[in-house]
Amino acid sequence: MTNNIDASAASRRVGQVTNLRSALITSLGLSLLLRADHWTTMVLAATSAIASKFLFKFGDKHFFNPGNFGIISALVLTSDAWVSPGQWGEEWWYALLFVGTGGMTLQRIGRWDTTAAFLGSYSLLEAIRNLWLGWTWDVYWHRLMSGSLLLFALFMITDPRSIPNSRIGRVIWAVCIAGLTFILRNYFFIPTAVFWALFILAPLSILIDILWLAPRFSWQKGNEGDEGDKGDEGELLLSTPNS
Repeated sequence: MTNNIDASAASRRVGQVTNLRSALITSLGLSLLLRADHWTTMVLAATSAIASKFLFKFGDKHFFNPGNFGIISALVLTSDAWVSPGQWGEEWWYALLFVGTGGMTLQRIGRWDTTAAFLGSYSLLEAIRNLWLGWTWDVYWHRLMSGSLLLFALFMITDPRSIPNSRIGRVIWAVCIAGLTFILRNYFFIPTAVFWALFILAPLSILIDILWLAPRFSWQKGNEGDEGDKGDEGELLLSTPNS
Protein backbone atom coordinates (compact mmCIF):
# COMPACT_ATOMS: atom_id res chain seq x y z
CA MET A 1 0.00 0.00 0.00
CA THR A 2 2.81 2.37 0.93
CA ASN A 3 4.64 1.59 -2.30
CA ASN A 4 1.52 2.42 -4.31
CA ILE A 5 1.15 5.77 -2.52
CA ASP A 6 4.83 6.60 -3.11
CA ALA A 7 4.54 5.67 -6.78
CA SER A 8 1.44 7.84 -7.17
CA ALA A 9 3.16 10.81 -5.52
CA ALA A 10 6.21 10.38 -7.73
CA SER A 11 3.98 10.23 -10.79
CA ARG A 12 2.30 13.50 -9.81
CA ARG A 13 5.68 15.17 -9.33
CA VAL A 14 6.83 14.02 -12.76
CA GLY A 15 3.57 15.28 -14.26
CA GLN A 16 4.07 18.70 -12.70
CA VAL A 17 7.60 18.93 -14.07
CA THR A 18 6.29 17.84 -17.46
CA ASN A 19 3.67 20.59 -17.50
CA LEU A 20 6.26 23.19 -16.56
CA ARG A 21 8.63 22.07 -19.30
CA SER A 22 5.95 22.18 -21.96
CA ALA A 23 4.74 25.64 -20.92
CA LEU A 24 8.32 26.94 -20.65
CA ILE A 25 9.23 25.79 -24.16
CA THR A 26 6.11 27.41 -25.64
CA SER A 27 6.62 30.68 -23.78
CA LEU A 28 10.27 30.88 -24.80
CA GLY A 29 9.37 30.31 -28.45
CA LEU A 30 6.83 33.13 -28.36
CA SER A 31 8.96 35.61 -26.41
CA LEU A 32 12.10 35.05 -28.49
CA LEU A 33 10.47 35.21 -31.93
CA LEU A 34 7.24 37.21 -31.73
CA ARG A 35 7.09 41.00 -31.40
CA ALA A 36 3.98 43.10 -30.68
CA ASP A 37 3.04 46.66 -29.78
CA HIS A 38 0.47 45.67 -27.16
CA TRP A 39 0.57 43.13 -24.36
CA THR A 40 -2.91 41.89 -25.29
CA THR A 41 -1.46 40.55 -28.54
CA MET A 42 1.02 38.44 -26.61
CA VAL A 43 -1.81 37.17 -24.40
CA LEU A 44 -3.75 36.19 -27.53
CA ALA A 45 -0.69 34.38 -28.92
CA ALA A 46 -0.08 32.49 -25.68
CA THR A 47 -3.75 31.56 -25.30
CA SER A 48 -3.92 30.33 -28.90
CA ALA A 49 -0.73 28.33 -28.45
CA ILE A 50 -2.00 26.49 -25.38
CA ALA A 51 -5.49 26.00 -26.82
CA SER A 52 -4.07 24.38 -29.96
CA LYS A 53 -2.77 21.50 -27.84
CA PHE A 54 -6.32 20.55 -26.91
CA LEU A 55 -8.28 21.59 -30.01
CA PHE A 56 -6.15 20.11 -32.78
CA LYS A 57 -5.39 16.52 -31.84
CA PHE A 58 -5.27 13.20 -33.61
CA GLY A 59 -5.55 10.44 -31.08
CA ASP A 60 -3.42 11.43 -28.10
CA LYS A 61 -1.13 13.74 -30.07
CA HIS A 62 -1.46 17.40 -31.05
CA PHE A 63 -0.07 18.11 -34.50
CA PHE A 64 0.34 21.90 -34.50
CA ASN A 65 3.47 23.28 -32.89
CA PRO A 66 2.00 25.42 -30.06
CA GLY A 67 4.51 28.26 -30.35
CA ASN A 68 4.19 28.38 -34.11
CA PHE A 69 0.38 28.30 -33.88
CA GLY A 70 0.47 31.23 -31.45
CA ILE A 71 2.71 33.23 -33.78
CA ILE A 72 0.50 32.61 -36.83
CA SER A 73 -2.63 33.45 -34.82
CA ALA A 74 -1.15 36.77 -33.73
CA LEU A 75 -0.05 37.61 -37.29
CA VAL A 76 -3.47 36.81 -38.75
CA LEU A 77 -5.80 38.13 -36.05
CA THR A 78 -4.01 41.35 -35.06
CA SER A 79 -2.39 44.28 -36.83
CA ASP A 80 0.46 44.95 -34.41
CA ALA A 81 2.31 41.60 -34.37
CA TRP A 82 5.35 40.78 -36.45
CA VAL A 83 8.33 38.47 -36.66
CA SER A 84 11.58 40.00 -37.83
CA PRO A 85 13.72 37.31 -39.52
CA GLY A 86 16.89 39.31 -38.80
CA GLN A 87 16.03 40.50 -35.30
CA TRP A 88 18.88 38.50 -33.78
CA GLY A 89 21.43 39.79 -36.25
CA GLU A 90 24.02 37.75 -38.09
CA GLU A 91 26.93 37.70 -35.67
CA TRP A 92 28.83 34.42 -35.44
CA TRP A 93 28.51 34.26 -31.67
CA TYR A 94 24.71 34.17 -31.99
CA ALA A 95 25.03 31.03 -34.07
CA LEU A 96 27.44 29.54 -31.52
CA LEU A 97 25.07 30.35 -28.66
CA PHE A 98 22.02 28.91 -30.40
CA VAL A 99 23.84 25.78 -31.55
CA GLY A 100 25.20 25.22 -28.05
CA THR A 101 21.90 25.61 -26.21
CA GLY A 102 19.95 23.88 -28.95
CA GLY A 103 22.44 21.03 -28.95
CA MET A 104 21.90 20.37 -25.25
CA THR A 105 18.15 20.21 -25.81
CA LEU A 106 18.38 17.99 -28.88
CA GLN A 107 20.78 15.64 -27.11
CA ARG A 108 18.08 14.98 -24.52
CA ILE A 109 15.17 14.49 -26.92
CA GLY A 110 17.13 12.88 -29.78
CA ARG A 111 15.84 14.97 -32.69
CA TRP A 112 19.07 16.02 -34.42
CA ASP A 113 17.84 14.30 -37.57
CA THR A 114 15.01 16.82 -37.97
CA THR A 115 17.27 19.86 -37.62
CA ALA A 116 19.91 18.36 -39.93
CA ALA A 117 17.35 17.47 -42.61
CA PHE A 118 15.78 20.92 -42.54
CA LEU A 119 18.98 22.98 -42.51
CA GLY A 120 20.71 20.67 -45.00
CA SER A 121 17.84 20.77 -47.49
CA TYR A 122 17.26 24.49 -47.19
CA SER A 123 20.98 25.28 -47.44
CA LEU A 124 21.27 23.13 -50.58
CA LEU A 125 18.32 24.83 -52.26
CA GLU A 126 19.70 28.27 -51.46
CA ALA A 127 23.14 27.25 -52.76
CA ILE A 128 21.67 26.04 -56.08
CA ARG A 129 19.73 29.28 -56.46
CA ASN A 130 22.81 31.32 -55.59
CA LEU A 131 24.83 29.55 -58.27
CA TRP A 132 22.01 29.83 -60.82
CA LEU A 133 21.77 33.59 -60.34
CA GLY A 134 25.54 34.06 -60.28
CA TRP A 135 25.56 35.79 -56.93
CA THR A 136 28.56 35.93 -54.62
CA TRP A 137 28.69 33.62 -51.62
CA ASP A 138 28.33 36.61 -49.31
CA VAL A 139 24.68 36.72 -50.35
CA TYR A 140 24.32 33.02 -49.59
CA TRP A 141 25.73 33.28 -46.08
CA HIS A 142 23.70 36.42 -45.45
CA ARG A 143 20.48 34.46 -46.13
CA LEU A 144 21.49 31.58 -43.89
CA MET A 145 23.08 33.37 -40.94
CA SER A 146 19.79 34.43 -39.38
CA GLY A 147 19.21 34.04 -35.68
CA SER A 148 15.50 33.46 -36.22
CA LEU A 149 16.20 30.69 -38.72
CA LEU A 150 18.52 28.94 -36.28
CA LEU A 151 16.04 29.34 -33.43
CA PHE A 152 13.36 27.79 -35.60
CA ALA A 153 15.58 24.90 -36.72
CA LEU A 154 16.92 24.09 -33.27
CA PHE A 155 13.93 24.67 -31.01
CA MET A 156 10.63 24.94 -32.90
CA ILE A 157 10.76 22.36 -35.69
CA THR A 158 12.13 19.79 -33.24
CA ASP A 159 9.17 19.87 -30.83
CA PRO A 160 8.94 16.11 -30.11
CA ARG A 161 5.22 16.11 -29.34
CA SER A 162 4.02 17.56 -32.66
CA ILE A 163 6.47 16.19 -35.23
CA PRO A 164 6.37 12.70 -36.83
CA ASN A 165 7.33 9.83 -34.52
CA SER A 166 9.53 7.82 -36.88
CA ARG A 167 13.00 8.94 -37.95
CA ILE A 168 12.35 8.50 -41.68
CA GLY A 169 9.08 10.39 -41.22
CA ARG A 170 10.81 13.30 -39.51
CA VAL A 171 13.41 13.54 -42.26
CA ILE A 172 10.79 13.56 -45.02
CA TRP A 173 8.69 16.08 -43.10
CA ALA A 174 11.65 18.42 -42.48
CA VAL A 175 12.67 18.28 -46.17
CA CYS A 176 9.11 19.20 -47.19
CA ILE A 177 9.13 22.17 -44.81
CA ALA A 178 12.49 23.31 -46.18
CA GLY A 179 11.18 23.09 -49.75
CA LEU A 180 8.01 25.04 -48.98
CA THR A 181 10.01 27.63 -47.04
CA PHE A 182 12.29 28.10 -50.04
CA ILE A 183 9.32 28.58 -52.39
CA LEU A 184 7.44 30.98 -50.12
CA ARG A 185 10.52 33.07 -49.41
CA ASN A 186 12.01 33.31 -52.89
CA TYR A 187 8.95 33.25 -55.15
CA PHE A 188 6.23 34.75 -52.97
CA PHE A 189 8.63 36.99 -51.01
CA ILE A 190 7.17 36.16 -47.61
CA PRO A 191 9.72 37.10 -44.91
CA THR A 192 8.05 34.80 -42.34
CA ALA A 193 8.00 31.88 -44.80
CA VAL A 194 9.54 29.38 -42.38
CA PHE A 195 6.70 29.80 -39.86
CA TRP A 196 4.01 29.57 -42.53
CA ALA A 197 5.62 26.44 -43.98
CA LEU A 198 5.52 24.70 -40.58
CA PHE A 199 1.92 25.79 -40.03
CA ILE A 200 0.74 24.60 -43.46
CA LEU A 201 2.50 21.23 -43.30
CA ALA A 202 1.76 20.45 -39.65
CA PRO A 203 -1.21 18.15 -40.48
CA LEU A 204 1.12 16.15 -42.75
CA SER A 205 2.63 14.60 -39.62
CA ILE A 206 -0.63 12.68 -39.11
CA LEU A 207 -0.33 10.96 -42.47
CA ILE A 208 3.36 10.25 -41.90
CA ASP A 209 2.64 8.64 -38.53
CA ILE A 210 0.08 6.39 -40.21
CA LEU A 211 2.51 5.37 -42.97
CA TRP A 212 5.52 4.85 -40.68
CA LEU A 213 4.53 3.52 -37.28
CA ALA A 214 6.84 4.29 -34.37
CA PRO A 215 6.58 4.85 -30.60
CA ARG A 216 5.42 8.35 -29.80
CA PHE A 217 7.43 10.71 -27.63
CA SER A 218 6.42 11.24 -24.00
CA TRP A 219 7.77 13.82 -21.56
CA GLN A 220 7.14 11.40 -18.73
CA LYS A 221 8.84 8.11 -18.06
CA GLY A 222 7.93 5.44 -20.55
CA ASN A 223 9.21 2.29 -22.22
CA GLU A 224 12.34 2.21 -24.30
CA GLY A 225 11.52 3.16 -27.89
CA ASP A 226 12.75 1.61 -31.11
CA GLU A 227 15.32 4.38 -31.47
CA GLY A 228 16.98 3.63 -28.15
CA ASP A 229 16.06 6.79 -26.21
CA LYS A 230 15.87 6.05 -22.50
CA GLY A 231 16.83 7.48 -19.14
CA ASP A 232 15.83 8.00 -15.50
CA GLU A 233 12.46 9.11 -14.18
CA GLY A 234 11.54 12.64 -15.22
CA GLU A 235 13.80 12.71 -18.27
CA LEU A 236 12.67 12.98 -21.85
CA LEU A 237 11.74 9.52 -23.05
CA LEU A 238 9.83 7.54 -25.61
CA SER A 239 6.74 5.55 -24.75
CA THR A 240 4.57 3.15 -26.64
CA PRO A 241 1.56 4.60 -28.48
CA ASN A 242 -0.87 3.23 -25.90
CA SER A 243 1.03 4.33 -22.82
